[in-house]
Amino acid sequence: MRNIVRTIGSWFLSTLRGMGHMFIFLMHSIYFIFIPPFKFNLLLKQIRFIGTKSMVVILLMGSFTGMVLALQIFHTLRKVGSEAMLGPAVALSLIRELGPVLCALTITGRAGSALTAEIGIMRITEQIDALISMALNPIRYLIVPTIVASIIVFPLLTAIFDVIGIYGGYFVGVKLLGLSSGTYFSQMEQFVDMLDIRIGIYKSVSFGLIVSWVCCYKGFYTGYGAEGVSKATTEAVVMSSVMILIWDYFLGSILL
Repeated sequence: MRNIVRTIGSWFLSTLRGMGHMFIFLMHSIYFIFIPPFKFNLLLKQIRFIGTKSMVVILLMGSFTGMVLALQIFHTLRKVGSEAMLGPAVALSLIRELGPVLCALTITGRAGSALTAEIGIMRITEQIDALISMALNPIRYLIVPTIVASIIVFPLLTAIFDVIGIYGGYFVGVKLLGLSSGTYFSQMEQFVDMLDIRIGIYKSVSFGLIVSWVCCYKGFYTGYGAEGVSKATTEAVVMSSVMILIWDYFLGSILL
């Protein structure tokens, strides 16, 4: 019994220590955002990597998410004679919840894992130590541009995801299921307000911070060897995905 308590206590203290280390890492990164000089060329590079190169998968995910939503919601609304509410149902589902969450999960799988692996390889090949030996701050050079780029890119990609999803729902609801296009968009205009849009923006910005923070941290403190990089990449994707869903619940309950 004593061994069980000791094991649980050791795990709890290790987890608490890791959380504190991650928080300090985040505070250092945020601090260096506001301390010049800022690496604008690295920022543009990360915006291109995280944002532009994710466009294709965001377009595919957004369109088919809207189409699936419209297909399922239409048959549910038809049972209660409320087919005219298809537009607001699709728009609200995408703007408030599914758009920010699915977009963040998609970017985590495509760009977050790559960022973790890239920084992790720099760690095990001692490139980060080389930066320190040249009097360059690795957090300013590697982490800050990624965090700022994610905060900028996530809301933009989420907006594209939402718009494409709404038109995907339009294609299914109007072109395939026979709903009036005027009904689809006019009802949407009545029920979707700026509060819903702001909630989606707040969530996407916070998800951008979470994904960049976790992925950069895991890569920055990766273990040595190929096994260490692969483990760090897996942990980054899993932890980012779990934190996105947990934070989505708490943020949604606060902003509801």
